[in-house]
Amino acid sequence: MMEITFSQRIAAPDGVLIQMLDGEAVLLNLDTESYFGLDEVGARMWTLLTESDSIQTAYEALLKEYDVTPEQLRADLIGLIDRLAEQGLIKLDATME
Repeated sequence: MMEITFSQRIAAPDGVLIQMLDGEAVLLNLDTESYFGLDEVGARMWTLLTESDSIQTAYEALLKEYDVTPEQLRADLIGLIDRLAEQGLIKLDATME
C-alpha cells in the first residue's frame, strides 16, 4: 500500500483514457493495456478526485453526497486510489501544503 495523504492531488497520467457510459466508467492505460471498470459510485469518486484540488476536497464533497460514515468513505477512497495506482491509471501529485 502506498503512502497517501489527503492533501495530495490525483490526476490521470498521459495515455489514460476514460469512457463514461450510463454513470459508470472504464479506464484504459494505453501504455500497459490495463483497464479498470468503475460502477456509478466509483465513477463519481474518480470524477471528484481528478477534478478537485486535493483528495481532501473530494472526500468532503463525497461525504455530503453519500450516506456513509467518514471512516468507511476514507477506507473506500484509499482502497480505490491504491488499486488505480497499481494499474497505472492515476498519479499522485505532490502534497499541496
